[in-house]
Amino acid sequence: MLSVKGLSLGNVQPTQKRQKRTKKPFTVAVEGNIGSGKSTCLEYFRKQKEVEVVPEPVAKWKDVKGNNTLDMMYKDASRWSLAFQSYVQLTMAEVHRKESDCPIKMIERSLYSARYCFVENLYKNGLMPEVDYAILSEWYNWIQENEDMHIDLIVYLQASPETCQSRIKERNRQEEQSVPIEYLQSLNSLHENWLIKQDKFKAPCQVLVINTDCGLDEMYKKFETHRDKIIQMNKEN
Repeated sequence: MLSVKGLSLGNVQPTQKRQKRTKKPFTVAVEGNIGSGKSTCLEYFRKQKEVEVVPEPVAKWKDVKGNNTLDMMYKDASRWSLAFQSYVQLTMAEVHRKESDCPIKMIERSLYSARYCFVENLYKNGLMPEVDYAILSEWYNWIQENEDMHIDLIVYLQASPETCQSRIKERNRQEEQSVPIEYLQSLNSLHENWLIKQDKFKAPCQVLVINTDCGLDEMYKKFETHRDKIIQMNKEN
């Protein structure tokens, strides 16, 4: 049970479990900092016939009845982080539950990183009040209790904050222009703590680390090297 300055964040008791599907794809979550190479990785694996790629639902975040909630959160996190992260958790739960006809489903990030990295980052940096943090934690616990959020493998794209910042500048996305290096450093630390050290939060499955502090050609070579590992892991399960 987690607690925040006297606020209980214990798991909410489920009212009714959903019936689990009998046939599920081998699910791979591609995790990493902003600019770590996730889109490049997904584009590479999209070409594999065994794989269905499911990107982050960014289009939904950028158009909630005409409101770009991603941009709003970046510009004023203290005001919009609860609304934005609530919607992120909902849409990522939909990604987890999406059925696939392919033997491998590869998703961009997961419900876990939304909670353990991005919500945690907002709270620890004073951009989210403790009551908002408590509400999101209760919501996360409820989803975990009532929905099937299982993943089989995490592919962690490990890149330095400096590399990530350089790539962010190169791709020049509107919402990311105000992202400071300190934000990337904080997210990098949280990813490392979760997926490497696992001192506060535990990874829900095996973690495959790919260092992406390199150029595009070298990155593709690394994806090719690890492709057979991921395909073979699917066959073994």
